[in-house]
Amino acid sequence: MSKKLNESLIMKALDWAYSKAITQSLPGLDSAYSLAEDYLKEKGTLAEKVDSLIRWQNTKAAAFGFASGLGGFVTVPVAIPVNLASVMFVQVRMIAAIAIMNGYDVKDDRVKTMIFACMCGSAGGDILKNVGIDIGSKLLHTVIHKLSLETIQQINKAVGFRLLAKFGEKSAVNMGKAVPLIGAVIGGTFDAVTTNIIGEVAKKAFLNVDPDIKSE
Repeated sequence: MSKKLNESLIMKALDWAYSKAITQSLPGLDSAYSLAEDYLKEKGTLAEKVDSLIRWQNTKAAAFGFASGLGGFVTVPVAIPVNLASVMFVQVRMIAAIAIMNGYDVKDDRVKTMIFACMCGSAGGDILKNVGIDIGSKLLHTVIHKLSLETIQQINKAVGFRLLAKFGEKSAVNMGKAVPLIGAVIGGTFDAVTTNIIGEVAKKAFLNVDPDIKSE
């Protein structure tokens, strides 16, 4: 890395992952929209379809963690380790797809902020609670539409701080430089576990809305 990892770089990497997940995607990988459409076609309830999506993304995250632990293959225009950026993309795309499946407009900056908060896992609920948002509320979609710019900035700042600590933990368990194969396996397992936690938080946050409701 040419720069020390900090909150600003974390948020820039999140923006990169979000842009790729929503608009451009990465070679060989579908966008969040396509992902949501594919899982909505499956049989079962909406909750079951979301669960299916989360399970598959856990596998994806593990695979990305393993591959990046062996050297990486994603070009990231941000001074952040490729193993963090690649898994960040998988996780952001998963959350965005869950939001789309539940009728949210992921091009709305307020929804984008909620997706970033979900990236913090269980800590995301605490971040939102501090600004008066309960992710378990069935009125969440109404609350999101009333978020002020000041509140969005407050949430994003807290997200950057929490993710910096989180990715510091990931670096601590990544032994790739010392023992590449072991580091890859540990990194992949860590990514799969954290992706599952994030997916469950996103499910709790977005599933309560009627899928016919769209962002205003």
